Amino acid sequence: MRVKITTKGQITLPKQIVDHLHVIAGDQLDFSVDDKGVVSIASVVFSIKELKGFLPKPNRPVTLDEMEQTICSRGWE
Repeated sequence: MRVKITTKGQITLPKQIVDHLHVIAGDQLDFSVDDKGVVSIASVVFSIKELKGFLPKPNRPVTLDEMEQTICSRGWE
Protein backbone atom coordinates (compact mmCIF):
# COMPACT_ATOMS: atom_id res chain seq x y z
CA MET A 1 0.00 0.00 0.00
CA ARG A 2 1.29 3.43 -0.85
CA VAL A 3 0.25 6.74 0.63
CA LYS A 4 1.33 10.28 -0.15
CA ILE A 5 2.89 12.55 2.42
CA THR A 6 1.50 16.09 2.47
CA THR A 7 3.69 19.17 2.66
CA LYS A 8 2.94 19.17 6.40
CA GLY A 9 4.29 15.61 6.75
CA GLN A 10 0.83 14.08 7.19
CA ILE A 11 -0.60 10.89 5.71
CA THR A 12 -4.06 9.37 5.44
CA LEU A 13 -4.16 5.79 6.66
CA PRO A 14 -5.79 3.42 4.19
CA LYS A 15 -9.12 1.97 5.34
CA GLN A 16 -7.62 -1.52 5.44
CA ILE A 17 -5.05 -0.36 8.03
CA VAL A 18 -7.65 1.56 10.06
CA ASP A 19 -9.89 -1.51 10.12
CA HIS A 20 -6.99 -3.82 11.02
CA LEU A 21 -5.97 -1.60 13.96
CA HIS A 22 -9.62 -1.14 15.07
CA VAL A 23 -9.10 2.60 15.46
CA ILE A 24 -11.45 5.54 15.05
CA ALA A 25 -11.01 9.29 14.85
CA GLY A 26 -9.38 10.58 18.02
CA ASP A 27 -7.55 7.33 18.86
CA GLN A 28 -3.80 7.43 19.27
CA LEU A 29 -1.20 5.43 17.37
CA ASP A 30 2.33 4.47 18.39
CA PHE A 31 5.07 4.39 15.77
CA SER A 32 8.39 2.64 16.43
CA VAL A 33 11.52 1.98 14.40
CA ASP A 34 13.61 -1.16 14.98
CA ASP A 35 17.36 -1.58 14.55
CA LYS A 36 16.91 -2.47 10.87
CA GLY A 37 14.88 0.67 10.16
CA VAL A 38 11.53 -1.13 9.93
CA VAL A 39 8.68 1.10 11.07
CA SER A 40 5.84 -0.48 13.05
CA ILE A 41 2.50 1.05 13.99
CA ALA A 42 0.16 -0.02 16.79
CA SER A 43 -2.96 1.40 18.37
CA VAL A 44 -2.47 2.79 21.86
CA VAL A 45 -4.59 1.03 24.47
CA PHE A 46 -5.22 2.78 27.75
CA SER A 47 -5.66 1.19 31.15
CA ILE A 48 -9.13 1.35 32.66
CA LYS A 49 -7.50 3.15 35.60
CA GLU A 50 -6.89 6.14 33.31
CA LEU A 51 -10.67 6.69 33.14
CA LYS A 52 -10.85 7.51 36.86
CA GLY A 53 -12.44 10.93 37.25
CA PHE A 54 -13.68 10.97 33.65
CA LEU A 55 -17.31 11.23 34.78
CA PRO A 56 -18.54 13.44 37.61
CA LYS A 57 -19.48 11.68 40.85
CA PRO A 58 -23.23 11.18 41.34
CA ASN A 59 -25.00 13.31 43.94
CA ARG A 60 -25.62 10.15 45.96
CA PRO A 61 -24.33 6.58 45.82
CA VAL A 62 -26.09 4.39 43.24
CA THR A 63 -27.20 0.95 44.42
CA LEU A 64 -26.59 -2.22 42.45
CA ASP A 65 -30.36 -2.62 42.06
CA GLU A 66 -30.60 0.86 40.51
CA MET A 67 -27.76 0.03 38.12
CA GLU A 68 -29.47 -3.23 37.14
CA GLN A 69 -32.81 -1.45 36.57
CA THR A 70 -31.16 1.16 34.37
CA ILE A 71 -29.32 -1.46 32.33
CA CYS A 72 -32.49 -3.54 31.84
CA SER A 73 -34.61 -0.50 30.97
CA ARG A 74 -32.25 0.25 28.08
CA GLY A 75 -32.38 -3.27 26.67
CA TRP A 76 -29.04 -4.53 27.99
CA GLU A 77 -30.01 -7.77 29.67
